[in-house]
Amino acid sequence: MEQALERIVLVGKPNSGKSLLFNQLTGLRQKVANFPGVTVELKSGKFDSYELVDFPGTYSLEAISEDESIAIEQLHHAMQEINTKLILCNLDGTKLERSLVFALQVQTLAKKHNKSLVFTINMMDDLLRFGHDIDTEKMSAQLGSPIYAISAKSLYGMSEFTEALKTHMTHPDTAKIAASEEENQIQQDHMSLAKSIAAEHGIKPDIVLKKQNHLDSFLLNNILGGFSFLLIMLFLFQSIFTWAAPLMDAVESAVGWSGSMVVAYLPEGAFADFVNDAIFGGVGAFLVFVPQIMVLTLIIGILEDSGYLARAALICHKPLSLFGLSGRSFIPYLSGDACAIPAIMAARTIESPRKRLITMMTVPLMSCSARLPVYALLIAVFVPDTQYLGGWVNLQGLVFFLLYFGGIFTALVMSKVLNRMVDKRKQSDLPFILELPSYRWVNWKPLLYRTLNSAYQFIRGAAPIIFTVSLVIWVLGYFPSQGDLNSSYLAHLGQFIEPLFAPLGLDWRYALAILISFLAREVFVGVLGTLFSMDNADENIDGLAAQLQADGLTAASGIALMAFYVIALQCVATVASLKAETGKKRYSWGVYIAYGTLAYVVSVACYMLLS
Repeated sequence: MEQALERIVLVGKPNSGKSLLFNQLTGLRQKVANFPGVTVELKSGKFDSYELVDFPGTYSLEAISEDESIAIEQLHHAMQEINTKLILCNLDGTKLERSLVFALQVQTLAKKHNKSLVFTINMMDDLLRFGHDIDTEKMSAQLGSPIYAISAKSLYGMSEFTEALKTHMTHPDTAKIAASEEENQIQQDHMSLAKSIAAEHGIKPDIVLKKQNHLDSFLLNNILGGFSFLLIMLFLFQSIFTWAAPLMDAVESAVGWSGSMVVAYLPEGAFADFVNDAIFGGVGAFLVFVPQIMVLTLIIGILEDSGYLARAALICHKPLSLFGLSGRSFIPYLSGDACAIPAIMAARTIESPRKRLITMMTVPLMSCSARLPVYALLIAVFVPDTQYLGGWVNLQGLVFFLLYFGGIFTALVMSKVLNRMVDKRKQSDLPFILELPSYRWVNWKPLLYRTLNSAYQFIRGAAPIIFTVSLVIWVLGYFPSQGDLNSSYLAHLGQFIEPLFAPLGLDWRYALAILISFLAREVFVGVLGTLFSMDNADENIDGLAAQLQADGLTAASGIALMAFYVIALQCVATVASLKAETGKKRYSWGVYIAYGTLAYVVSVACYMLLS
């Protein structure tokens, strides 16, 4: 049995540079897991010959949210474990008093369990820029624990700190945390001691806030702030098309070239048809859209790391409150643009149980990354790539923006409806409190890692489903007639459900793709890729979009189909996540049925109006 590594536990308040410090110490060699029985993430990596565990950021050991409660409970558990050798507590040097309140609580807890503790004062690059330094020796003597001044971003003091950290692990010293006059004072009044130490060593808040307030006066202005917010969101969705287009073309060319090279070495027959049509036609059509998901993750990461994302939540609080939501609902809503499952989990931080439930039930209306392949495919079919303003704006990007806006608008309307339906007793008196982090330059290395990892996770999660569905569809479509769709098993199944989708102007192939896409929305593209590759295998057609266009998909049917996917909850994993978070089947399956019915009615109405 492999012996567990000795562990370093990394703690600190949110927006303190803790995650960047973790990335620097582990070199991005890390894994993400969940606490037992819950979905709060726990990151771990290897530092030297030790395990470094990054706990979620918390402001206090007195929890005010479910996330904090779980993290604090697990921190107490980690303190009791014998392989936990050191507590590494990260402080925000620009907001020292606020960081010290939590740090002193952690120090008291470490003393109770006889654990060695080390402090880091992070963001020293910002302090030095303002000409401020910290006497770490004097502060260490006051606190009774070693203190190291570092910048995880500029690497200031990092080499000395990493060597010192190894020394602390090989020669743990808990004597400095033993009971003393200072420690007794900490136990009596953490806030008083934090205030006095911060006043002596910390930088004056008005110096740090001067530049931040200058930017906030513009970005949080009632008029200019809202206008800039809309421009930033428009830029976000325009970039998905503008920046991702070359990468999509490269992937499409690579898939097509690989398919032709592989098939050239295979003997003619069923296996060659399977490789060409099911693998490269079905799975390949899905891979083309991965660059768009990466661009979306990259832009959202830039907004988050720069400090703007918190401002966006503040801007959104007042309008969201009109629909029974909190400004914190903006974060799950924006996360829902990547995937509804982590977005539903992110709603745990919302202070009101009532608003939390409404947010979770409306998050599936956000246009997640799994919808991207569907939108991009249908837009490419019937929306011309017309350029405006010298190429800065194109018609496809505008339609893309409207689709996302349609999901947001529907979510807000449903929030208003649910606000009247949800039990009025599920209300909380907790106020809306949000810390505004300092504006910072983005650290590109961990952000690019997150971007690549999002693509990997998306492919890993979707590719097995895509392959399985493509295989099943190909078999049903190829047999018993050796590729003649009109007399295949698939044709019979599609024709059976075709009348349901005839009011949208769609034939059995689209009906079948919609039905199967409940497994995962992106399966829709894989199914059509398989179907149309088989239907047109001998023709020289450049891509699935061209095949649909040549097949006669009308603008009315295409818009109706997009309207359906904007609203419908076509994701079994999201239904399962709703069930797990709410604990009630009537919420999860009720949302699925309600959104499916609404999507069908709206899509039929769109088709009738446009045709």
